[in-house]
Amino acid sequence: MQKSLLQKITESQASAASLRLKEGSPGVAPPSPTRASANEGFPSTGGGNVRVVVRVRGVNPREAERGASCLVEIDPHTQATILHPPSEADRQSTRKNLEKKVFTFDNSFWSANPEDHHYADQDTIYNCLGEEFLDHNFEGYHTCIFAYGQTGSGKSYSMMGVDGNPGLIPRTCEDLFERIECNKSPDASFSVRVSYFEVYNEQVRDLLAPRTDPPRYLKIRESPTEGPHVKDLIDVPVRNFTEVMRYMKMGDQNRTVASTKMNDTSSRSHAVFTLMLRSVHHDVNTDETTERTARIRLVDLAGSERANATGATGVRLREGGNINKSLTTLGRVIAALAGVNGTTPGSGRQKKEVVPYRDSVLTWLLKDSLGGNSKTAMIACISPTDYDETLSTLRYADQAKHIKTRATINEDQVSVAIRDAKIEEMAETIRALQISMGKIADTKKQNEFQSAQLEEYQNQVNQMQRLMEETKQIAEVKIKSLQTQNEALRLHLKLAVESLRNPIPSAPVQASNSASDQLRQRRENMQDMVDEGLESDYDSDEERNNMTTEVEIKVDELVKDLALFKRRCGDDKTRMMLNSLQDTRTVRIV
Repeated sequence: MQKSLLQKITESQASAASLRLKEGSPGVAPPSPTRASANEGFPSTGGGNVRVVVRVRGVNPREAERGASCLVEIDPHTQATILHPPSEADRQSTRKNLEKKVFTFDNSFWSANPEDHHYADQDTIYNCLGEEFLDHNFEGYHTCIFAYGQTGSGKSYSMMGVDGNPGLIPRTCEDLFERIECNKSPDASFSVRVSYFEVYNEQVRDLLAPRTDPPRYLKIRESPTEGPHVKDLIDVPVRNFTEVMRYMKMGDQNRTVASTKMNDTSSRSHAVFTLMLRSVHHDVNTDETTERTARIRLVDLAGSERANATGATGVRLREGGNINKSLTTLGRVIAALAGVNGTTPGSGRQKKEVVPYRDSVLTWLLKDSLGGNSKTAMIACISPTDYDETLSTLRYADQAKHIKTRATINEDQVSVAIRDAKIEEMAETIRALQISMGKIADTKKQNEFQSAQLEEYQNQVNQMQRLMEETKQIAEVKIKSLQTQNEALRLHLKLAVESLRNPIPSAPVQASNSASDQLRQRRENMQDMVDEGLESDYDSDEERNNMTTEVEIKVDELVKDLALFKRRCGDDKTRMMLNSLQDTRTVRIV
């Protein structure tokens, strides 16, 4: 009867409310008496401890080849996880005292042997954990589920699954859209957005962005309202499960994986898949609108590893060091949160400790999920054959179950009056912006007109300056020409005065029969005639001196007139330059 009940449950749809297994069903034991407060899920007020479940994987081929024995036992009635010490032949630990350890968690899942009656498959994990957290998301709570364990312990299998047997993340996405499609209420609307990134070597890389060489890493920012978030992270809207799976496969192909001695497909980074669910409900009776926003954060952590066991060297060794660093910081954060929420033994007082969120990129991004506004669950994946690593993981999980969260419903209720007031305020803001844009447009047009006018004035000034330069050059040429004429006139007048004061005596005439002598004789005769005429014009030397004085006076007057003309030309040039400068200043002022 139990077997038929399990088959019926696993074959049903994941979105139905009946999928949540009841106490006494196969694969799910009744709640542990030591965790009564957490067994009922999270209370309606949002408070509660981090929910911790343990999953034991089966023996892998490598462990079977070396004949390793199973050291872990699950009690399906008390949810106890029992770790037995290895035999002397199988002992790999250097410690001498290996004892039997017993831990109790919210749920302990046995996935080692499918033939066992309390075997827990992927459906069982989702029905006991994923479905309840999806209920919280539709109520308006943020949720976070992360898988922790050593490398090769089954974390990626639990979160992502394989083809034909999907894990927690694909089942959550499928159930989410099935619930949305089943909601036929005309007063409700839903929208979903998806993001996917990895933390590789303490750097954040967007898995939905194409790979580049060198890779493009994103920066982390923190705001008072959103908390730590990744800047410029791609956040795409999705309408159905098919689109989500397409983006998920794209991110999985971009994720960094490598082969080690312990795992052929070892994750070399921490992957964070986030769904943002936004629901809007409108109550017709009260005319109120309720908007709820829920974040579904699903984290697949890289496994802790030891270099001597994985055989990592070079790049793989550096990756393993950064993985261990972030996981160690996560352990310190969990220990600090458990210490803050717990009490110091024997004192009864709360132990306060600074939580080192910023010591690692992973813990900084998960700050809100670990100790803030979120309902959080941890899946501790353990190996059935490794005593030391399994004990470390169980202690890690045992600390995490003491962390208390402060989850609150993220909703915003708006009445018709408030909504109308906001609409009116937004309309007023739009009108003010339109007026402002109109003024800016007018100012822009005016500035363009003034710029055009200024450019025209500048062209006129440039043209005026060119004309002034040409006028200046012409005036300089005229002045030089007048100066040259003045000097030539002075020289001619001086020669004329000298010739009048000191006449050249005529040479004696010599007879010659040649033509040249005759020509010379004629010239001399003409000169004698001129001299005789001059002498006949002036009766005495006194008249000749008077005439010379008058010529000199006229020459001086002409020189003065030339100097006055030159000075006037200089004044005209100065006046033109002043007028040009005044016009330039006027244009600049305008």
